[in-house]
Amino acid sequence: MLKLEGVSASYGAIQALEGVSMQVGAGQIVCLLGANGAGKTTTLNCISGVVPPTHGSIHYMGEEITRERPERVVARGILQVPEGREIFPSLTVEDNLRLGRWTRRREGRSDHGFARIYDYFPILKQRARQSAGTLSGGEQQMLMIGRAMMGEPKVLLLDEPSLGLSPLLVENVFNIIRKLHSDGVPILLVEQNARLALSVSDYGYILENGEIKLHGPADSLANDPKVREAYLGT
Repeated sequence: MLKLEGVSASYGAIQALEGVSMQVGAGQIVCLLGANGAGKTTTLNCISGVVPPTHGSIHYMGEEITRERPERVVARGILQVPEGREIFPSLTVEDNLRLGRWTRRREGRSDHGFARIYDYFPILKQRARQSAGTLSGGEQQMLMIGRAMMGEPKVLLLDEPSLGLSPLLVENVFNIIRKLHSDGVPILLVEQNARLALSVSDYGYILENGEIKLHGPADSLANDPKVREAYLGT
C-alpha cells in the first residue's frame, strides 16, 4: 500500500534521512524504532507531505505522492497522529472529533462515525461536552487517535502514542492499536517502547542516524541479540 524508496530529507545543512526504503502492506502494523533524533518523525512527516524529500520517492497504492501537499495526502486517507497531543483545548471533545471528519464532509452528515469512535473510546462519549483541554494526558491521546479515525484512514501514522503516559494508560492505548489492527487498519507505528511496539507489529524497521540499519518480521527482531541489547534492555 505505502512504499518509500531511497527517501532522503534534510533541515538546512542537517541531514535527517538518508536513503530510507520501507513499506507498509494492507492490514499490517509496521513499527519504526530508533533513539531520539534518529529520523522517525521526519519519516512520517515526509509521508504526510509536511517535509519534502530531497531525494527518493513515496508511493501509495501504486501512485507517486512524493511531493503532494499535506491536504492532498490527507484526502487520500493517509492520516497522522502527531507526537505531543496536539488537540484544540478550547473546543469540546465532540468538536475536536468533528474536525477529523472535515475531509469527508461531502460524503454525508458531519457526525457520521461518532458511534464507532465512542465504541473504541467510551470515555470520550462521557466527556463529549467537556473542553478538550480539561482531559487527562491519556484521554487526550485517545482523542487524537479518535479524531484521526473520524477521517476513516486508509493508513494511520502513529507518532509515539505512549509518550508520557502511565503504564496502565500505555496498555490501554496499545489495546486500541490491537483493535484497529484486527479491524484491518494499516498502521505505521513510531515508538520508543520497542518491546510493546514489536509485540503488536507484523514487521519492523530500525532507524539509526537517518538510515535503516535493520529490518525484518517483528518476532525475528524481538529475538535478535543486537536488538535485544540495544532496545529491549536484555
